[in-house]
Amino acid sequence: MYVAVGPGVHYVARPKDMTEGSKHMSRQGEAEWDRLSRTTRRTFCTNVMLTSAGLLLAAPNLSKAVAAQESEVAYPPRRIEGAETLLPGGSLYFNYPSRNDPAVLLRSSDGEYKAYSRRCSHAGCSVDFDPSSRCLKCPCHRGTFDARMGYVMFGPPRRPLDQIVLQMRAGGQLWAVGKNFGREGEVITESSIGGD
Repeated sequence: MYVAVGPGVHYVARPKDMTEGSKHMSRQGEAEWDRLSRTTRRTFCTNVMLTSAGLLLAAPNLSKAVAAQESEVAYPPRRIEGAETLLPGGSLYFNYPSRNDPAVLLRSSDGEYKAYSRRCSHAGCSVDFDPSSRCLKCPCHRGTFDARMGYVMFGPPRRPLDQIVLQMRAGGQLWAVGKNFGREGEVITESSIGGD
């Protein structure tokens, strides 16, 4: 039986399996075999535990980064007609990426644009922007979404609204260029928004 060891990858036969043709091992291979054969059970278990702990600590961050990359989908760009006339605090309904996909464009009081799919993530009903509460509300089951991030604030939905990716082009034209799909578990609770 042969074992690959070291950065130079030497093939070393175990001493009890040595045949007449394999007696010509390199000195480096013999030294490496001796070092590997002296690894204690305690050292091995310590190394396994440290490696496992490192993987457990890194896994959540890696999975979030991968999920964020996989959730964005590019669609054909479409100019949002009337976006340049939208006043701060206002909303504009449009369709993206197709005529059957209702969306809403919001302009915050500081002039920032955000756009979301109007399909509720719970049952697919059309959500409407409520300017008095600055929320997106679903009339079917009273689901409420935060207008700043699209996160669930109240009701049965378990994931945020899908966000429309926007791009400002020359001449102040606003274009929709893709979609970020809301992920499971992004829910705003009373405690995370400053409630008691």
